[in-house]
Amino acid sequence: MIQTTGFSRRRFLRTTGAAAAASFAAPALLRAQTSEIVIGCAGSHSAWMEEIVAPHMKSAIGADILFEGTKSSVNLEKMASNKDKPYLSVVQMDDPVMIQAVEADLLAPITPEAVPNMADLRPDAVHMEGMWCNYVQPWAGIAYNSDFLPEGVPAWEALWAPESKGQVIIPSLQNTEGAWTLFAAAMLATGKPFSEAQYEIDAAFAKLEALKPNLLSVYSTMSQAFNLLEQGEITMLAGNFSSYTLPRKAEGVPVDLAAPKEGIFAMPSGICLVKGGPNPELAQAYVNEMLGPDMQAAVADFAASVPANTTVKAGAAIPDGVEIHSPDWAFVAANRRAWIDRFDKLMAL
Repeated sequence: MIQTTGFSRRRFLRTTGAAAAASFAAPALLRAQTSEIVIGCAGSHSAWMEEIVAPHMKSAIGADILFEGTKSSVNLEKMASNKDKPYLSVVQMDDPVMIQAVEADLLAPITPEAVPNMADLRPDAVHMEGMWCNYVQPWAGIAYNSDFLPEGVPAWEALWAPESKGQVIIPSLQNTEGAWTLFAAAMLATGKPFSEAQYEIDAAFAKLEALKPNLLSVYSTMSQAFNLLEQGEITMLAGNFSSYTLPRKAEGVPVDLAAPKEGIFAMPSGICLVKGGPNPELAQAYVNEMLGPDMQAAVADFAASVPANTTVKAGAAIPDGVEIHSPDWAFVAANRRAWIDRFDKLMAL
């Protein structure tokens, strides 16, 4: 199996704005120093990070934001390799990787004193006594080309259907969303409910091996695979997010996101402070704004996701009539490296 390759590092343009306006809007602590902070985030979030977050942060806290878009696992590697002299101030990444970052002592806790908007978050959005918070929650299902599949995708089993030969792309397990296809395979292979099936990893890999004839490729960069979906080169892209697919649908692209009958997956996006990171006051102000009502509403609407702030009524509703699965993230974090190695060997055959 030939895997698609992605950019190892994507750097986005530094935002600009009116200095006078920024000084007027910024808190008193920050007015004296308008500074740049570097934020690690998902490459797939670049659109709304550039269009919504960067201008807001320039106006609200006087910060010039430089985004580095990549996978959560790469963000973790950056923090670990630069532990003695961090250059990232804030990182936005997935929950299982957050657990690994905590274990490696790479994060500084977020406190209500420094980040008062924490008080308005759902209780389940604050983890490990504030080591990270969830700022938005997309849901994940199967993205599909609606021109070729006008009736949608009723079940995860459709990925394995004979008529889907060469028409499917799945994520690498190096991407957190790759876990969704693995867990769906576990449910299908065992017939057990998700709460039990998620631990049946041998059965899951056996089911994934049976999927190989239907795969065009395995992706590590979502945008490249999604382009193939939009162009009709494939019909299904497994494990995709509401925050990625539904905005493209709203723009008139012939794609949609299926909520298969076996269930969908909750994909909370986390935000954390890098331990010893530069400009800690600006970093805390950035996190506070990301958890505040203005950013929560704007991001949830743009990304078709569920906000974490309980004062915000915005974003996409979770589909009715299907179960929402949330994995045992500690189990994922403990086994992910071994799963990645096993997956890579399987797909290379």
